[in-house]
Amino acid sequence: MTVKLGVPSKGRLMEKTFEWFGARGIELTRTGSDREYAAAVKGIAGVELVLLSAGEIPRELAAGRIHLGVTGTDLVREKLASWQEKVIELAPMGFGHADLIIAVPRAWVDVNTLDDLDAVAAAFRAEHGFRLRIATKYHRLIRDHMREHGVADYQLVDSQGATEGTVKNETAEAIADITSTGETLRANHLKILSGGPVHKSQATLLKSRKAAWSEDERATLAKLIAKLGLSA
Repeated sequence: MTVKLGVPSKGRLMEKTFEWFGARGIELTRTGSDREYAAAVKGIAGVELVLLSAGEIPRELAAGRIHLGVTGTDLVREKLASWQEKVIELAPMGFGHADLIIAVPRAWVDVNTLDDLDAVAAAFRAEHGFRLRIATKYHRLIRDHMREHGVADYQLVDSQGATEGTVKNETAEAIADITSTGETLRANHLKILSGGPVHKSQATLLKSRKAAWSEDERATLAKLIAKLGLSA
């Protein structure tokens, strides 16, 4: 039996994950073409590399189909209810940093905090007859954040594309999205609400609580943890 390690299948996240493991004496390589998902591991026996999209990795960990995985903490918290019961965070990896923020039109000069947005949302509903719309793909995280802060007069609009453009296109009044530099927000005349981000995300090595761990796999995990300089 082998320990299955799921890592992002393409892009900067894959490259930085390979670099992170490589710096610790474990070589991860993609062995096929860009359309193939074949991969190999050198530097430790008993570990199988599984290439997946970053969004698939939380669910595969929760289902126990992979033992370990690398993905952003934003995706873990968004896709997994009661995520602490399904995965354990073994190590933040120091890359893939991004903040989940709420942003409103820069023209809303009196709206700078979540309390301001709450007040505007109530007035918006009274004037327009429907709730203020927030475009996002992070429904669970935003809903939980709003509940914690007592904001109720809003509705979430699903956005899987260019979320920042929804305000300009008049399909939403505000947005909640991941940002690393804020440049796209500024280009779309949006400003981030003060008070800190909803969630600060980064790439993290995770362990499944749901996977079946044989004695051999536990021994391999212990070797891997030691080689990576981590504590289980």
